[in-house]
Amino acid sequence: MNAPESSPQFLARADGLRLAYRHRPGQGPTILFLPGYMSDMEGSKAIALDAWAGEQGRAMLRLDYAGCGASEGRFEDGTLANWRDDALALIDGLTQGPLLLVGSSMGGWLALLIALARPDRIMGLVGIAAAPDFTEWGFTDADKALLATEGRIEEPTPYGDHPYVTTLAFWQSGQAHRLLDDAIAIDCPVRLLQGQCDTDVPWEIALRTADRLRSSDVQTLLIKDGDHRLSRDGDIALLIRTVAALLDNR
Repeated sequence: MNAPESSPQFLARADGLRLAYRHRPGQGPTILFLPGYMSDMEGSKAIALDAWAGEQGRAMLRLDYAGCGASEGRFEDGTLANWRDDALALIDGLTQGPLLLVGSSMGGWLALLIALARPDRIMGLVGIAAAPDFTEWGFTDADKALLATEGRIEEPTPYGDHPYVTTLAFWQSGQAHRLLDDAIAIDCPVRLLQGQCDTDVPWEIALRTADRLRSSDVQTLLIKDGDHRLSRDGDIALLIRTVAALLDNR
């Protein structure tokens, strides 16, 4: 029987709010896992990748954005830019040397933004149903009108007990950080894992992202029966193989 995991550690932001993280020491590059919207560092993909990193003696950093998981703050105060900055604060405060970014859904959008912000640190990037620009293609005109009048949208979600909340501030932040309208100035190797049965992120988004990336080393892996979470045993095995290959080829 596995021993229970210890409590996370915390890093204080400049405003004093504490961000939760789990940092596994080991051989670099450091693997950084970026969770999706309304998710946290205790998801099955993050835990499985961390366990593999431990077996391989690899360094890994997991984190919770402010208002998510074990971090302090209110979820509804979060924006895309704020959560990017949370990840950058943990990167800058806790890690040295090259990083391999692994981002799930919104975390894939954040991974792209982080790679743009720290180009000299990023040796590779893996997107899992990466969702850049989802504030644009994922919202109807009615959604946008509701945000404008009510300041928020609440929807049921199959991924948890709490409603899926989107604030006007988050939507505006997303719109200000769209990437798919122009070339994305990232030159490191990129791997995009995308399920074709994903009902949240159309699989064509992975192809658009690949087309916009400036890097010549981009591969899109379509899983025909894969859903949005890509958390089945075979999906996680593919993720680990993808990460291992990028680390081995550096």
